[in-house]
Amino acid sequence: MQSAALPPLREDLRLLPAAPNRDGSPAWMVQDPVGNRFFRLGWLEFEVLSRWSLRDPELIARAINQETPLRVAGAQVVRVAEFLTGQQLVTAHDARGVRRLARSAEQGSLARLRWLLHHYLFFRIPLVRPQDWLAAVAPWCAPFYTRGFAFFTIAATVLGLVLAIRQWDAFLGTFTNFMSPAGIAGWALALVLAKSLHELGHAITATRSGVRVAHMGVAFLVLWPMLYTDTGESWKLTRRMDRFRIAAAGMAAEFALAGYATLAWSLLPDGPARSAAFFLATTSWIVTLAINASPFMRFDGYFLLSDALDLPNLHARSFALARAALRRRLFGWRERDPEQLPRALRRFLVAFAWLTWTYRLAVFVAIAVAVYLFFFKVLGIVLFAVEIAWFVGRPVASEAQVWWRRRGETRPVRRLALAALLLLVLAMLLVPWQRRIAAEAWLHAARSQTLYSPFAARVVMLHDGGRVREGELLAELDAPELRARVRGLEAGTQALRNELAGTVGRTDGAWRRNLLIESLARQQAALVSEQDELARLRLNAPFAGRLVDRDPQIVPGTWVSERQPMAILVDPSTWVVDAFVGQESVGAVRVGAAASFYRLGDAGPPLVGEVTAVDGVRLRELPDPALADVRGGRVATVRDADGRLAPRDALYRVRITLPAGQPPAAARVAIGQAHIDGERRSLFARWSTHALSVLIRESGF
Repeated sequence: MQSAALPPLREDLRLLPAAPNRDGSPAWMVQDPVGNRFFRLGWLEFEVLSRWSLRDPELIARAINQETPLRVAGAQVVRVAEFLTGQQLVTAHDARGVRRLARSAEQGSLARLRWLLHHYLFFRIPLVRPQDWLAAVAPWCAPFYTRGFAFFTIAATVLGLVLAIRQWDAFLGTFTNFMSPAGIAGWALALVLAKSLHELGHAITATRSGVRVAHMGVAFLVLWPMLYTDTGESWKLTRRMDRFRIAAAGMAAEFALAGYATLAWSLLPDGPARSAAFFLATTSWIVTLAINASPFMRFDGYFLLSDALDLPNLHARSFALARAALRRRLFGWRERDPEQLPRALRRFLVAFAWLTWTYRLAVFVAIAVAVYLFFFKVLGIVLFAVEIAWFVGRPVASEAQVWWRRRGETRPVRRLALAALLLLVLAMLLVPWQRRIAAEAWLHAARSQTLYSPFAARVVMLHDGGRVREGELLAELDAPELRARVRGLEAGTQALRNELAGTVGRTDGAWRRNLLIESLARQQAALVSEQDELARLRLNAPFAGRLVDRDPQIVPGTWVSERQPMAILVDPSTWVVDAFVGQESVGAVRVGAAASFYRLGDAGPPLVGEVTAVDGVRLRELPDPALADVRGGRVATVRDADGRLAPRDALYRVRITLPAGQPPAAARVAIGQAHIDGERRSLFARWSTHALSVLIRESGF
């Protein structure tokens, strides 16, 4: 490369002055009019381009050294040439250039594939070229750029927020009121209006600053439409505050809209106008703060931070600094920073890079999941894999290749420490460690029975509680209507018997005798059935135990329904704990495993037992309402079709039996948390099993 002549520059390139760099050195911008791209050049690159006609790297370096204070080597000129060539800012003037273009043509399919990978989730459709009407409208918008309007808007926003805070419960309650198809349509309309004003803010501010707005249109991010404004030519501006104003204009317009809409919502009476103000306020506040203000993606917040720090290409430069810092800390390499910056700024950029990587990892994974859900299953799986491999796996693999290629630069002591760390990580992943499984649990007697009336009845007697013997009467109930029916059936039965006895010895009443016998049989069957129902009103103890949780409001003469518990009979000799284990952990629970139960609000020692049963079917209904989160428990629940409290997540019952020598201190049920010794399994086995189960579940086409 050094002995070959440099290729000529493209004749359509434009060199524009730019604001000085942070260190005061001059800077320039190169505009590529074909792609409407801008490249910022420093002093060295400018001097190289100024002598490009020499066409020889060594001659250019020698001329720069003689004519300027800079000290340049030919290799630096070559790197500038390689950058210009890679960005297609030069022409093909010889056989080498022709071969380079031929290679690019041969790799066209790969380039198109890379373009598709970058743009299938994000692409733009230009709709209008608004420069003419923007130039006509901009003078009419001058009052919105005055200090008076800014102060008035700030005051209105503060007043609106103060009034909204005073009605905060009503403001929050409005969210739930609009969770309907009509409400969602209102938010969508407000979003279109707010984003249109946002883009107009960019466009009009750019026009007032002398920047041409090439086009405006719709961009699609994961098939979600977003308005956009092309203000790429703002890089022509030499004052970074002008660029800052253009970048901030969109959010400023939305904040103003949000402020006035919040004030309007606070002052207007209920009706369509107040609803419209609510839509505009919430949409503008939430979207602007959550999306546009974020500096971790290339939205307005990124460009604002970039201009505020006067650091173009903020992401790329911070990433390079973070990679250099990581290599120094991890491998002890003598890695120089790609640029010299003040210590405080360098530390900020390194921290910013790590936050951006973390944020982008979460965003890319979320986008991959969204892609999987948006498309049909086969294509969704393919696109999910492509998204993770390209946007997450590729950068990690690229950095790992650098580590491997430069592994010889690591000192032996550091190499040994890294090997030990790697072995420790592998041990944590592969060694089957003892697993402690925590689950919400319910302590109760192994044998228990809740006393209910078989049907609506009046209480005649209810046991006072305490110890009871097997077969002892616990409750006696009465149903007057049932007892009246029994008396009527007894009287009817007796009448039929008397009538049947009167037919004995008569030869002319055989047919009537047969009819009376059938009627008597039916009457007796009905009487036995009603007597059985009447006998059910005497509730006897099926086993010996203790009667607890007697309802004190139930006294003789009180009526109870069939769903009203009166008391609970428990056998205090054997107690069990039912733990409710999640789907991801139930596979590690084995019969015979040790377990402990900690009662809620009790600081005493735990109750120790062992697992005696593991259900294979998920729990459909909570056995005790006290476990539900709506009743003060810790199990997230939902209401099923019958109105019962059902676990929201997949839970499985694990029965823990307590030894006979360790009964609870008090014979009563309690809720708490169980700790179970799970099967020894490595983290890798657990994660791979979970991933395989998800893959099997989602592979059903």
